[in-house]
Amino acid sequence: MYPARFVATSKGIHRKLVDGCLWGSGMKWGWGWAAASVTVFCIMTVRPTEAQDNYEIQVYGADTVEPKHTMVELHNNFTFEGSKSSQDGMFPTNHQWHETIEITHGFNDWFEVGFYIFTAAQNGHGWDWVGDHIRPRVRVPKKWNWPVGVSISQEFGYQRAQFSPDTWTYELRPIVDKQMGRWYLSFNPTFDKSFHGPSQNQDFVFSPNLKVSYDITKKIAGGVEYYGSLGPVTGFDPVAQQQQQIIPTIDLNLSEKWEFNFGVGVGVTKATDHLLAKMILGYRFDF
Repeated sequence: MYPARFVATSKGIHRKLVDGCLWGSGMKWGWGWAAASVTVFCIMTVRPTEAQDNYEIQVYGADTVEPKHTMVELHNNFTFEGSKSSQDGMFPTNHQWHETIEITHGFNDWFEVGFYIFTAAQNGHGWDWVGDHIRPRVRVPKKWNWPVGVSISQEFGYQRAQFSPDTWTYELRPIVDKQMGRWYLSFNPTFDKSFHGPSQNQDFVFSPNLKVSYDITKKIAGGVEYYGSLGPVTGFDPVAQQQQQIIPTIDLNLSEKWEFNFGVGVGVTKATDHLLAKMILGYRFDF
């Protein structure tokens, strides 16, 4: 429905991932925050999610790109088992390949702007441009010494009707994350709105994304990401029309400039693509 993320998004390995139900911390505050977040997650997982398109599958961390630096990321994913017939004029997702280019520039220690170019390829349709989005984001500066990372992302964009019936959309994404020893948690309670298309009269849609990961070594982290779309905030959709996906992932932190994330995900509701693989490769430039 909103192609910027099934996801959610935002971004890369320096912006950590999605979902899980177990982690630890020696700090009392950390345990309390973790327990509350787990409760929220477990409530969400009983109610599967509503439709989204898989173009940039990622959970945001609260960090922004460093001032006067630019991050370029390639988001790749392939749907092994998806929809096999056209719906609402959209191409089926089965065996569809998505390639997204994300370019993000940091302007200071609390503000960045990202730009996306979405593309898709499929037998019988060739390689197509899907649309573009722009994403300004602000964060609480580290010098404020808050106990958690906090930022707010807004995303505006266009996508062609062959890939999303809602062609002009807006996303509001609060981001809260926390590193607790080797454990990392990020929660993105996202709200989506269509301004042109069949859903334009619908209220904001609640699309929660969550990630938990554990640093196996200094360079390797294993985690679980969760992506959902529950329906309008004024009344969630029936379970059969919601969408929910769980993706075990691996992150490689090989250097401060490079980032790498890979995962294979399964949909747990009928409305969700059943099986897909995704990979994120990013590089930070000093300009």
